[in-house]
Amino acid sequence: MTVELICVGTELLLGNIVNTNAAYLAEKCAQMGFSCYFQTVVGDNFERLTQVLDCAVKRSDIVILCGGLGPTEDDLTKEAAAKYCGKELKADDHSMERIAGYFAGRNIKPTENNWKQAMIPEGAFVFDNYNGTAPGVAMEFGNVRIILLPGPPNELIPMFEESVTPYLNKLTPGVIFSQTVKICGVSESKAETMVKDLIDGQSNPTIATYAKTGEVHIRVTAKADDKKAANKLIKPVVKELKARFGYDIYSTEEATTLEKSVVDLLLANELTLTCAESCTGGMLSARLTNVPGVSEVYKAGYVTYSNKAKKKLLGVKKSTLQKYGAVSKQTAEEMVKGMAFTSKSDVAVAVTGIAGPDGGTKEKPVGLVYIACNVKGNITVKEFRFNGNRTKVRESAVMSALMLLRSCVLEYYSKVTFGKK
Repeated sequence: MTVELICVGTELLLGNIVNTNAAYLAEKCAQMGFSCYFQTVVGDNFERLTQVLDCAVKRSDIVILCGGLGPTEDDLTKEAAAKYCGKELKADDHSMERIAGYFAGRNIKPTENNWKQAMIPEGAFVFDNYNGTAPGVAMEFGNVRIILLPGPPNELIPMFEESVTPYLNKLTPGVIFSQTVKICGVSESKAETMVKDLIDGQSNPTIATYAKTGEVHIRVTAKADDKKAANKLIKPVVKELKARFGYDIYSTEEATTLEKSVVDLLLANELTLTCAESCTGGMLSARLTNVPGVSEVYKAGYVTYSNKAKKKLLGVKKSTLQKYGAVSKQTAEEMVKGMAFTSKSDVAVAVTGIAGPDGGTKEKPVGLVYIACNVKGNITVKEFRFNGNRTKVRESAVMSALMLLRSCVLEYYSKVTFGKK
């Protein structure tokens, strides 16, 4: 079955709001096995909204519209969809009660236009909104299902996961189940080459690769009568991927991020961690401390942006800074040495580089970053050359620091296991 997405809002066309809803809905629909060939953004205009809806209905099985369900005059999605389908809008008692309860619970008196949100196309199915006032709506128009969702992500996402997903799952016989294999340190082109034979020979399950910043995700999707049967189809494919990618796979769980896998690795080996950052300015520590349970391993974080801070807090030698500079292999190495000694942590990671747009030279261009990792006295320093603007360089540096940290811990314990330590 095909699904088409229509995101409604003039603010999206003007770039005032980033359209995260499209990315979220596209990914979720793909996980359920729906094909998405078209996405449209349209402003708050009745005529143009009707035109894009007409186009979508003629080529798709399911049309999902998000945004434009609010109480103001420019919120026209429900009105346009109802008129297109030849349905009248009628007050829904259940939605009226929910909206009244929403405002009563906040001790706020609703304005008259708030009741507009309780007007539902006749015969439509209502999705309750537990995080706002605008209910979602599902309508049938011939063989096409038209679904209307509120625009705010904190309302759309829980509504989609709690109510719309079960509704959509009923539209297809059997179940569609996916498992994601998450890989770091391997480019998308290399990853696809490594699984090309599997992709070429796929039928059920199917395999698809997705590039992320510093990562590649491989989604294995199977269709079967039930989840158990689908998982049985997926299991041997995931096993084969593990055999091919080995330790480059950091998780096969959808909810596990790279930083969580790193924290889990530190927890499993009872290791403590300290970070020192220059060009990333605390971004690495922020990623790590966003993981629940990290307090068991994370000891301290230093943002040593200036040379003075590197000398005073980390013990970097003045002579090293004068001879090699703050952005150098030597400085990165002394940062992790001094940090591990000062904090008494098992593992230390340091990042120093030139994020730009200024500060680069021919010898040391913008994007040059050195990352060092110290695991119980075993120090590894790597040089990186990142492209892109300041934000991209810093984000790439954080991802590379997480990957280096992970690989150094794994390497250290593999040597211990085989008696080399």
